[in-house]
Amino acid sequence: MASWSPDRKDRRLVLTFLAAWLLLPVYTLSPQAEEIGTDGVEKPAIMKATAVADGSEGLATYYAKRYNGRRTTSGQRYDPGKMTAAHQSLPFGTRVKVINLANGREVVVTINDRCRKRRQPYIDISRSAAKKLGFLGKGTARVRIVPLDKESS
Repeated sequence: MASWSPDRKDRRLVLTFLAAWLLLPVYTLSPQAEEIGTDGVEKPAIMKATAVADGSEGLATYYAKRYNGRRTTSGQRYDPGKMTAAHQSLPFGTRVKVINLANGREVVVTINDRCRKRRQPYIDISRSAAKKLGFLGKGTARVRIVPLDKESS
């Protein structure tokens, strides 16, 4: 009796399916925005999860010690003493105000690295920024992420 083994075409099909599934945008239903369908019935509009342009609440973590001196995605070397951060979608060089929701402390960091995509807003900040925000020993914190205009920075 012959056993089935995946050939190259089967593996490629599975990988294509997984890539398409992972790259689908995350959508949520917004109760505020409703649209009227063709049958005259109001339907909830589907909107993108969270817009970062006006600020959003999310999770912040900080870099592990093992990343000291390694190159970031932008090409700069990570320095734990600088006010830098990694974000999933903001352009490199963007200055962002990060506010710790637990204690109200805030810092301004510059995006110079990428982190993996997540469903909720997420930022990975340098160790000195985490210390100023007051969660260096805790590991994570709920924060508000507010991109700053070039004029206000």
